[in-house]
Amino acid sequence: MKYFNYLFSGLFLNSILAFPGVAQQITVDGTTSTTVTPTPTGVQINQGNRGGGNLFHSFGKFSIPTGTEAHFNNASDVVNIFSRVTGGDISNINGLLRANGTANLFLINPAGILFGEGARLQLGGSFYGSTADSIVFPDGEFSATDKMSPVTITINAPIGLNFRDEPQPITNQANSGLVETVIDPGLETEYTAITEITGLEVVEGKTLGLIGGNIFLEGSGLTAPGGNVELGGLSESGIIGINNDGSLSFPEGVARSDVSLTDNAIVNVESGGGGFINVNARNLTLDGKGRLIAGIKENMGSLDAIGGDIVINATNQLK
Repeated sequence: MKYFNYLFSGLFLNSILAFPGVAQQITVDGTTSTTVTPTPTGVQINQGNRGGGNLFHSFGKFSIPTGTEAHFNNASDVVNIFSRVTGGDISNINGLLRANGTANLFLINPAGILFGEGARLQLGGSFYGSTADSIVFPDGEFSATDKMSPVTITINAPIGLNFRDEPQPITNQANSGLVETVIDPGLETEYTAITEITGLEVVEGKTLGLIGGNIFLEGSGLTAPGGNVELGGLSESGIIGINNDGSLSFPEGVARSDVSLTDNAIVNVESGGGGFINVNARNLTLDGKGRLIAGIKENMGSLDAIGGDIVINATNQLK
C-alpha cells in the first residue's frame, strides 16, 4: 500500500516538474489574498478578494507557457473575475485560460498582452483582455499601474476601462482554420485527423473583447457564436465605457488605435441567429484574406432567425 502511495506521489511530482516554469510565470503581488498553486497541468488560482458577485485577483506576472493552463478556481456564484497584472512585464498567453461556472473574466495588463498560437479559453462567461490601466466602477477603480492604492472591493458592475497615454498593443496569434494531424504514423492504423481550430472562443451568446492599444490579429481566430466580439482601443488617455449588455462605448474626440487582421485571421460570430462584431479604430486593415463573419450558420437557422451584424467605426481608413 505504501508502495502505491509513493508511486502516486512520484507521478504527481513528476507531472509538476514537467512544467517547471508555470509557477514562475504567474506570481502574486501581495495586494490581494490570491494564491497560486502548482498542479500537474499548470497552476490553480484560489482565494482573492470577494465583493458580492465580484472576485478580485492581483498578479505581479501573468503568462501561460505552451501546453499548460491557468485555472481560476472560483466559487460557482461568482459573476465577474477581475484580474490585474502590475509587474510591468507583458503577458504571454500560450496555454489554456479557464474558470469555473459562468463567470466573466477580465484580464488587464498595461504592459501588453500576446496570445500565442496555443492560447485557448475555457469559460462559461465572457472574456475581456485589455491593456487598460484600470477597471472603472461607480465607486472606484481597480488599478494595475497604482497597486499601492487601496484595492476597491465593490459589489458593483464595471462601467469602464481607463487608459493613460500610449496604451500598449494586444496581439492574437491563436490559430484558426483546419489542422491536419497524422495519427499512428507508420502503422497499419495510420490516418489523418482534420481538426477545426477556432482560436480564442467563448460560448454561445457571450462577449469576447480585446481592447488596447493597437489590436493585431495575425493568422488567428476570435469566435463568439451568436455573441459579441468587441475590438478597438485608444492611442491616448480616455475611458471606454462598458454597457450593461457587455458592449463597449468609445469616447468622442479621443484618438483611437488601429485594428488589423492579417494572414487569414478570422473574427466569427455565426450561429443559429444573432451575433455582433463591433470594431472601433482609427484604421481597420483587412489584409491577407482577413475576414469578419456574421450571419446564420449553415444548417442552424430557422424561419424566424435574425442575422448577425458587423459595425465598423473607423475614424480614418478601411484598408
